[in-house]
Amino acid sequence: MAAYRCRSPSAGLFILLTLCVFIVADSHETTLTNDHHAGAADNPQKGEATAEQPAVEERRWEATEVEGATPSDAATHTQDDTSSPETQVFSAVPPPKDDFQEELVIRPLHSGDIYASFQFRTLWETDFMKGNKVSHYRLFPKSLGQVISKFSVRELHISFTQGYWRTMQWGQPFLPSPPGAEIWVWFQDSVTDVDATWRELTNVLSGIFCASLNFIDSTNTVQPSASFKPLGIGNVTDHRFLRYATLPREIVCTENLTPWKKLLPCGSKAGLAVLMKSEKLFHSSFHSQTVHIRPVCQDPQCKSTSWELRQTLNVVFDLHTSGQGKREWSLFKMFSRTLTESCPLASSSKIYIDITDNPEGEQFELSPATSLLSQAVVLGDRRTFSVYDLTEQATFGSVRSLNLLIRWKSTEGTMLRPLLHAERYVAGYGLQTGEIHTLMYNYHPYRSFPVLLLDTVPWYLRLYVHTLTVTSKGKDNRPSYIHYEPSKDRVRPHLLEMMVQLPPNSVTEVTVQFERALLKWTEYTPDPNHGFYVGSSVISSLVPSTVAMDTNITQTLPLFGSFFPCKEESSYFVRVYTEPLLVNLPTPDFSMPYNVICLTCTVVAVGYGSLYNLLTRSFQIEEPNPGLAKRIANVIRRMRGVPPL
Repeated sequence: MAAYRCRSPSAGLFILLTLCVFIVADSHETTLTNDHHAGAADNPQKGEATAEQPAVEERRWEATEVEGATPSDAATHTQDDTSSPETQVFSAVPPPKDDFQEELVIRPLHSGDIYASFQFRTLWETDFMKGNKVSHYRLFPKSLGQVISKFSVRELHISFTQGYWRTMQWGQPFLPSPPGAEIWVWFQDSVTDVDATWRELTNVLSGIFCASLNFIDSTNTVQPSASFKPLGIGNVTDHRFLRYATLPREIVCTENLTPWKKLLPCGSKAGLAVLMKSEKLFHSSFHSQTVHIRPVCQDPQCKSTSWELRQTLNVVFDLHTSGQGKREWSLFKMFSRTLTESCPLASSSKIYIDITDNPEGEQFELSPATSLLSQAVVLGDRRTFSVYDLTEQATFGSVRSLNLLIRWKSTEGTMLRPLLHAERYVAGYGLQTGEIHTLMYNYHPYRSFPVLLLDTVPWYLRLYVHTLTVTSKGKDNRPSYIHYEPSKDRVRPHLLEMMVQLPPNSVTEVTVQFERALLKWTEYTPDPNHGFYVGSSVISSLVPSTVAMDTNITQTLPLFGSFFPCKEESSYFVRVYTEPLLVNLPTPDFSMPYNVICLTCTVVAVGYGSLYNLLTRSFQIEEPNPGLAKRIANVIRRMRGVPPL
């Protein structure tokens, strides 16, 4: 037994030396393999495009579409067959539980303006609905994650908008929003007191986004019965868990943009967020920032879910202010900055330039040119985009900086008019009664479609619902669905929802009369003569697609294609917002209280002051002053020791 114990250390040492030899040999072989791959990556083939001499003569189509891109598609999309060792090692590792994508869509408008839309998408593989407690956050912002968990939020939408979107000049936006602030929330069915949770949630969000959401109360909150269906997964039909509110007078400034940018994984330090310079974004015709959180499916069977955070920033730069009157645009002219890199945490970072109206370059010139194209059906119209992938170093060229330039060649061209458009205004005279007119335009030449109208009117405009009229082409148009909740003074606003069928190529007018209420003097704003704002009307509809509008479709498509129309392209969902209303109310002369205060102070000072002085003064009898002779005699008598006279 002693001999065996003496031989044991030598045997263990022999085995350890053998393992070391194998490890060194394996590491040497791996190093050679890595060097081989690195050499192959540093010496690309002659047919590939380089940074100094890009090959743009032959265009290529992107495998994924703009709206149909998925994280897996973006991760597997490559430009060449050469893959680095780091990519091979990453593919062997299980995919992370969160993913981040960013993109910028630029659309030149026929008015000479330019429309830029930033889209940031963060996916997080977790489920708050099951009560899971999450303590680690990587890409998803912790502030919003805690809000979802604490308040049992199922879907959340917030927008801050400055300006009004001109639909007839700019077309339809990718994500519409009303002027001011808008928020609507779907709560989970586990919430017992929805109103209390809603008030607490708005106060918390007010602190996160540095906004006036804490002014939202029961007087400007409604509970729609048909509008604002959840966009995420799940069939929620109980509208008791839905709350909607707007602040049409909310002013959007840098204090709202800064916390919005901090929600991004890279902040404003890298990626597309570098272009978000406040002084440029707010010096524009239209600016809107949006946050939308919802649950989405991870697989086609929806066996597992993820939380999706979409941050959208839409900006329209004016030709005469930002463009200095020239139809020439660039990233530096719009944002005063250029791109040098993508966000390191982003799995996909791309820029899309809309070239649908410029297939051969006759309208404008785009430089630097790219050979990668993508096509997608956006808002019912088939659009073509030039794609710039920021994850590839060849995109930035030899100067390591990307400054896209759009130079217009011709001012000709017509914009495709939107099929659905809406307007609203106040009619009448005096400060007692008035009328609200809502106009809905259907520009489709031969198809009618229903729309869902949502109106929220403050309590101080007392609606006369019996005066509600809906007319189309001079005839009454009876709504198929009407839901109305009357207001209560200083408690809740009016809620009016109706579904109306819009005839083809027509204008449908909805009119209702109201009476102005007289407020208490403490309920007026600091500038009451400016007026009171009424939130925008919301119009939701499934609009027929412009792709299927061509009656002679068999002339452009194969014959077999005309027998099988695409169902996805037959219609698309759109939401339209009207202008906010500015209504004057009976306003007293606020100079009269000032005059009353001055008069009251004068009466108190003169009347009460004199009476108080009379009651509190003590009276004493004073002898008259003696003459000069008497004073001299008293002095002499005092010197002699005689009592004075």
